[in-house]
Amino acid sequence: MKRETLFLKIVVILIGLPVLALCIFWLPTIPNKTAGDYPVYLVYPVLIGVYVTVMAYFVALYQALRLLSYIDKNKAFSELSIKALKNIIYCAIIISILYGAGMPLIYEMAQEADAPGLVVLGLVMTCAPIVIAVFAAVLQKLLKNAIEIKSENDLTV
Repeated sequence: MKRETLFLKIVVILIGLPVLALCIFWLPTIPNKTAGDYPVYLVYPVLIGVYVTVMAYFVALYQALRLLSYIDKNKAFSELSIKALKNIIYCAIIISILYGAGMPLIYEMAQEADAPGLVVLGLVMTCAPIVIAVFAAVLQKLLKNAIEIKSENDLTV
């Protein structure tokens, strides 16, 4: 099992590295680059929203790493795994709500720049976390049922 989870842990880390690089090198330059294109009341709320969603994203990645470590320790069918999945669901919902709430700002920026692709990107960033939250909720429900079946079998023996 450790080899498969090691691969998945590496994938989770590799998923996080480009986002971290963007947050360190690209996002801080946005206010300077967009100074003449967009009003300040549009740029900074969007920038703050992106940073908050990135924090939720990294919390979700950390919870995924914890879940993989529980699988390594043969604690996959435990309340700890259910809690990690619940935290992933919360993070996905937070990201979706923040992008949904920021859609008026994204729409306004798209109107200013005449770029309708920004609205589509905002919709994708609103809907994709919902899909992840639903998937995690289904996994959480299956895990709860498996734990219940396991506890019944342990009582039977």
